[in-house]
Amino acid sequence: MSYNWQQEGWPEFEFTPGIIEDVQLKFLLKSGKSSGRYSGITEEKKDQLLVDILLSEAIKTSEIEGEFLSRVDVMSSLKKNLGIHEEQPRLVKDHRAKGIAKLMVAVRQSWKAPLSETMLFSWHEMLMEGNRYIKAGEWRKGTEPMQVVSGALGKEIVHFEAPPSERVKNEMDRFISWFNSTAPEVEKAILNPILRSALVHLYFESIHPFEDGNGRIGRALAEKALHQGVDQPILISLSQVIEAQRQLYYDQLKQAQQSLQVDSWLLYFADVVMKAQEKVEELIEFSLQKTKLFDSFSKELNERELKALNRMLDEGPDGFEGGMNAKKYMSLTEASKATATRDLQHLRDLGIFVAEGGGRSVRYQVNLQS
Repeated sequence: MSYNWQQEGWPEFEFTPGIIEDVQLKFLLKSGKSSGRYSGITEEKKDQLLVDILLSEAIKTSEIEGEFLSRVDVMSSLKKNLGIHEEQPRLVKDHRAKGIAKLMVAVRQSWKAPLSETMLFSWHEMLMEGNRYIKAGEWRKGTEPMQVVSGALGKEIVHFEAPPSERVKNEMDRFISWFNSTAPEVEKAILNPILRSALVHLYFESIHPFEDGNGRIGRALAEKALHQGVDQPILISLSQVIEAQRQLYYDQLKQAQQSLQVDSWLLYFADVVMKAQEKVEELIEFSLQKTKLFDSFSKELNERELKALNRMLDEGPDGFEGGMNAKKYMSLTEASKATATRDLQHLRDLGIFVAEGGGRSVRYQVNLQS
């Protein structure tokens, strides 16, 4: 079996003209709608919404690679990098949380800038912050093949083998040149932003230029291409959709890396983008409801109740795992059992919390419709 980079014609991908043109129109309409909602809210709410969306992308792009980070650590790091003031800044010790937050913000803030080797090395250094085992900010080296494998030791299955390290420099020079030459308003512009984004991701992942971090940087590049395609940084989290069906992503990528004919990959990726837009619409609604909740009730809540509510909402639209109960509330706020019970009842009486279960197993979830 040969891989795409070994085939005659590489890296000229082949696809049916117009295969995802209808999706492009839907994408542009949805992007305009989301941007319109975003531009119509206050600066404070914009900050919170942006943090919510970047947080989702940061957490999920890490989970795809098997890294499970603290949401509150990543959120605090995002706010710091965005220059958003926190009344009680959190001391974040996890370098992975710091690194992915820096990357998310850098990609968004440099969306319009041409791609360069320096930019990619900088992104890699951010991502590998605190990692002593990876040579950050340089292309991979060595004679060992770069393989994507699965299975037990001695029974490994090779899903993909990237070009040898000695080819990476030339391959990436060509990739960077292609990326910049296909941007809007240049000579070889690819005007369909989804088409360009899909090709960017596949092309980059097929080179696999770094020792580690290729998936996360490849998804960041896909989002950069989408930003450039609509001439503004859009609100989107591709990784949230990809992570939900991770195996399908790997299967589609594996299939696409065996041929230069990429119709199936384009259809898959277009579906990811559209679902990601739907998720963003949910996040926008969640963020606006969250802000409305605090605007309505913040003056009626004590410091403990506000802390607990903030902690629950930091988990995003999927909710606080297992719900809140007296034991968790006592641990989080350092309140006595009597105080915890009284606070929880107060939150329930206000309609902010809704109870699930009963007796000693009662737990509470936030009611954003309150």
